[in-house]
Amino acid sequence: MVKKSSPRFLRYLPLGIILAAAIILSAMFFSGGMRKVSAWYLLQFVLPITGLIGLIYAIIRSFVIKRIDNVAQITGVVSLLGIAPVFMLFFPPTFPASLEHTTPSATVRLPADELLKVAWGGDTRDVNQHVVVPDQRWAYDFVIEPYFTGSSNLNDYGCYGVDIVAPASGVVTTAHDGEPDEVPGLSSNNLTAPTGNHVVIQLDETGTYLLVAHMKSGSVTVTAGQHVEEGQVIGKCGNSGNTSEPHIHIHHQRQDPNEYPINFAEGLPLFFRDHDGAAMPVGGYKVVDGTPIATGDSVIHLGEH
Repeated sequence: MVKKSSPRFLRYLPLGIILAAAIILSAMFFSGGMRKVSAWYLLQFVLPITGLIGLIYAIIRSFVIKRIDNVAQITGVVSLLGIAPVFMLFFPPTFPASLEHTTPSATVRLPADELLKVAWGGDTRDVNQHVVVPDQRWAYDFVIEPYFTGSSNLNDYGCYGVDIVAPASGVVTTAHDGEPDEVPGLSSNNLTAPTGNHVVIQLDETGTYLLVAHMKSGSVTVTAGQHVEEGQVIGKCGNSGNTSEPHIHIHHQRQDPNEYPINFAEGLPLFFRDHDGAAMPVGGYKVVDGTPIATGDSVIHLGEH
């Protein structure tokens, strides 16, 4: 009996591995939290690898037995489905998180007192390129006119050197400075320090974290452990890190960025108050005759701070 059952079991082993991987990843994903984030990334590697192994097995089996039997057919079809998530690496989809059911959200003031243009922001892919990354699911990029100039001169961008203020009161957990400002006009692809000079604030109200990135070299005015008040200057807008031109990047996440690397945390909804626009202003752009044109909202802080 053992001799007969073992080969039959082995026939379905690749299929079983693929299905087991799919079940485990599904359980992780639907359990939420960091398990969901981990499953999202593992899905793009584990299933394609097991699927490829299964497909190779199905092909070899068909050649060996000189026909495509049910085992090869089922394994082949399931393997192709398993390989499919690899396309997420080339065509990243929106990270599946619901604005209505993801808590806690934070409602803060704008990070500068100037008239800001929302380059990217909002809940959907067409207005916010960040939505494909878990921690930046509801991130914003703000620019100030002139922008999208394509110039290699930092001073040709209105945002460069503008004061950045604390959007809410809290404790500074990170105050990183010393990264150089990149040459604008093209993507820097800085993967070693993608956030550049940045400040992280743990919010008094929720205990969650705001990350404000790409500050001007030498401009950070706060230190780790310091309590900052809403509206307090924390640095100046720059072009440090992985960026193509001076802008203010801000996003809200559950975990401390000191303990979780960029792109690997739970992003949380971020809303704004005390300004002349929607609580979640939207971004976006279009290209007309080769020239990028910002189509997002323009907002300016109207409060006291």
